[in-house]
Amino acid sequence: MKRRRMWVRGAAGMLAAILLFVSGAWGALALAFRFPGPRPLRFMVAGAWSLGCLVAWIAWLGWRSSWAPLAFVAAHVVLLGWWASLRPRNDRAWADDVARLPSAEVTGSRVLMHDVRHFQWRTDDDYDAHWETREYDLDRLVGADAILSYWSGEAIAHAMLSFGFDDGEHLVFSVEIRRKRGEAFSEIGGFFRQFELVLVAADERDIVRVRTNVRGEDAYIFPLRITPEATRSLFLSYVDAANGLARSPRFYNTVTSNCTTIVYRMAKRIDGGLPFDLRLLLTGYLPEYLADNGALDPRHSVDEWRRVGRITDRAKATGPADDFSAEIRRGMA
Repeated sequence: MKRRRMWVRGAAGMLAAILLFVSGAWGALALAFRFPGPRPLRFMVAGAWSLGCLVAWIAWLGWRSSWAPLAFVAAHVVLLGWWASLRPRNDRAWADDVARLPSAEVTGSRVLMHDVRHFQWRTDDDYDAHWETREYDLDRLVGADAILSYWSGEAIAHAMLSFGFDDGEHLVFSVEIRRKRGEAFSEIGGFFRQFELVLVAADERDIVRVRTNVRGEDAYIFPLRITPEATRSLFLSYVDAANGLARSPRFYNTVTSNCTTIVYRMAKRIDGGLPFDLRLLLTGYLPEYLADNGALDPRHSVDEWRRVGRITDRAKATGPADDFSAEIRRGMA
């Protein structure tokens, strides 16, 4: 019995130590990324927090000081209160390519989409910025493609959804971070409310070409097997999401609100039986997920679609006068 109590006490102490470490580390990272002020100040505050947690750990677990747990809990209450006060905003000094939020008005089958992005990219820092209002007829919607752009190994890709119309026009929706001017993307920062969420609506010459021809990413098209009714519903779900973000901003999250989890939630509105899967986070394997759930065009296997659907070289070969969407799909029929 005595040995059992010792084992229970030791396990409880170990669990407490783990919880203390995790909560302290989370607090340090939250302060490092979101405390107001320049980076040196944020790091100083995060360092002071870490030192304070260390002192409290030693006093609590080593010296059995009665004040230590009270101080630790009080500090975390203050930290969580500050964290809860952080609110997403739409009125920051945004980078040019995410400076505007699309919105739309739907009248019957007609969708008037405002702030469709149509940039002419030469480099990431050299471009002609154009934002347009375009009208789309949902009765002329003929299909949807998943476009994956690989930027960090085979498991990590950015996923976009491209809707095609019978006149050859395509509109792409892309869930991305909304960077402030001069700000760089950080996967870790995406866990700590560093970025707001943006839904970009753009044509393929802009949003696909910038990734293949400017940023050196490797892009693929995967045609979806989806009914006309579901395609229309999915398009309108993006319209609803765009209007929602224009009204009420949201934070981006690396796991819970990223480019594929948003698509998953929208698709669930059409097919409530879609399962959640790790491949929705490891986005490079999204084609396998689509195939396993009957959402990928069955004319080819996943491997064959990876071969015929690789558009990087075709995109790089296009000229200013070419029909970009037609050229990148050449040979896919």
